[in-house]
Amino acid sequence: MRKNVLLLGAMMMASMSLMAQTKGGGISQSALQQMEKNQQAGVANKALFNAIANNSIDDLVKNHANEAPVDTHFSIETPSQSIHNQKSSGRCWMFSGFNVLRSNFAVNDKQGRVVEYSQDYLFFYDQLEKANLMLQGVIDLGKKSIEDPQVQFFFKNPLNDGGTFCGVADLASKYGLVPMSAQPETYSSNNTSKMSRLVSSKLREYGLELRKMVAQGKKSAAIQARKNEMLGQVYHMLSLTLGEPIKEFTYAFRDKDGKQVGEAKKYTPKSFYEETVGKDLNGTFLMVMNDPRRPYHKTYEVEYDRHTYDGHNWKYLNLPMEEIAQLAIASLKDGHKMYSSYDVGKQLDRKRGYLDTENFDYGSLFGITFGMDKAQRIETFDSGSTHAMTLTAVDLDKDGKPVKWKVENSWGADNGFGGCFIMTDRWFRDYMFRLVVNKEYVPENLLREFDQKPVMVMPEDPLFAEDM
Repeated sequence: MRKNVLLLGAMMMASMSLMAQTKGGGISQSALQQMEKNQQAGVANKALFNAIANNSIDDLVKNHANEAPVDTHFSIETPSQSIHNQKSSGRCWMFSGFNVLRSNFAVNDKQGRVVEYSQDYLFFYDQLEKANLMLQGVIDLGKKSIEDPQVQFFFKNPLNDGGTFCGVADLASKYGLVPMSAQPETYSSNNTSKMSRLVSSKLREYGLELRKMVAQGKKSAAIQARKNEMLGQVYHMLSLTLGEPIKEFTYAFRDKDGKQVGEAKKYTPKSFYEETVGKDLNGTFLMVMNDPRRPYHKTYEVEYDRHTYDGHNWKYLNLPMEEIAQLAIASLKDGHKMYSSYDVGKQLDRKRGYLDTENFDYGSLFGITFGMDKAQRIETFDSGSTHAMTLTAVDLDKDGKPVKWKVENSWGADNGFGGCFIMTDRWFRDYMFRLVVNKEYVPENLLREFDQKPVMVMPEDPLFAEDM
C-alpha cells in the first residue's frame, strides 16, 4: 500500500513538473502536432533527407555558379615568404605578427637577408606572463566576491594561447626574439591543449590560495613572495613542455635561396630583436576594428585583456569598412603586410582557398533565408573575430576600388594557394574585423581620434574574442 502511495505521489509530482515546464513558453502537444502537420511530405522532401543524411551539408550546397577558377592576379602584392603551420594551437596571432615583422625586415634589409622567428621561444614567455596576469589580477580583486564578473574572468580564463598583435609588441620588446633554428617547436607548442589545461588547473588552485591570503589580511610583500613561488612552479611546467628559453646563440643569416649572408655571430634574444626589428613596436601602429553596432570614429579598450600585466590592453579605433580598406591599400602599396583578423570559418571553400559570400547556398537547401546583417551577427554571437591572418595583397579595379584580397595563413603550405587564401571584397566587408597598420599610413585625423579617451568594454563582448 505504501509503495502505491509513493508511486502515485511521484507520478503527480512528475505531472506537475511537466505542466510547469510546458505552461507558457514550453512546447505543448498541440504545438508539436502542428509542426508535424506542417512538415512537408512527398518525394522531394524524402530525397532531400536521404541526401543530407548521407553527405556533408557543405558538399550539397556548394554553389556551382561560383565554381569558376579563382582569379589569382593582384594589382598590388607584397613579396611572398615561407608559410608556417600553427598546428593544434591557438597561436595565429603570433604567426601573423611574426609574418609582418619578418616581411618588414626583408623589405628593409639591403643585404637580401630573411629571418624565421621562433614561435616556441616567445610562446614560453606569453604563457608565463599570462599566468602572472591571472595571479596578480586575482590579488588586485581579492576583496571582491568570487562571483564578481571581473574575478570570474580570471578564473574562467587563467591561461590560453590566443591573443592579438599587442602580445607580439609587448612580449618581443620585453624578451627579444630568436631565430626558429635556435629554439624549434616542441610537441606541446604545436599541441597546446593538455599543457594549457594542466597549468590552468594549477593557476585556479593558486588563485584560491592568494584570495585566502588577501582575506586574512596578509602583508603585500608576503603575498607577492608567495605569488613568485607559484610562478616558479609554472616556469618549471613550461620549461618541461616548451623548453627553457635560450639565452645566447650563434646565428648566420641567409637569403631567400638559403645562401649564407655574412659571418655567423653571437646574439642574445634582445640583440637579435635590435638587429631584426630595431625599435619598440609600441606606439608605431594603429589597431582598427569594424563594429557596426557601435559609433564609428570612437576608441574602445578591453579591460584586463592583455598578454602582460605591465603591458597594453587591446585598444581599437572603430571605423567603417571603406576607411579600413583605404588604410590597408596604402600600406600594401608601400610593400608592407599587415596583421588582420576574420571570422574565417564563414563561407570558406578550404579546398580552393577561397572566401566568398556566395560559396555555399544553405538557404536553398532548407527553404529558408539567413537574413542577419553584420551588426546583428555580432550582437547575437553568430559572428566575430576568430582567426588572425596576414594581409598581403589587394586587386583594384580601374576606379581604384578593391575587388579581392589575399592573406597568408598559418595552416601550412598545403592549404589554399600555397598556404594563402583569396577573399572577395564582399566577403572581406562582411567577415573582416580587425587590422593593425603602421601609423605612417594613417591620416592625422584618425591618429587624433585614436588618442581620445577610450570606452572600456568587457572581454566577454562578442567582438573581442581572442584570435586563435
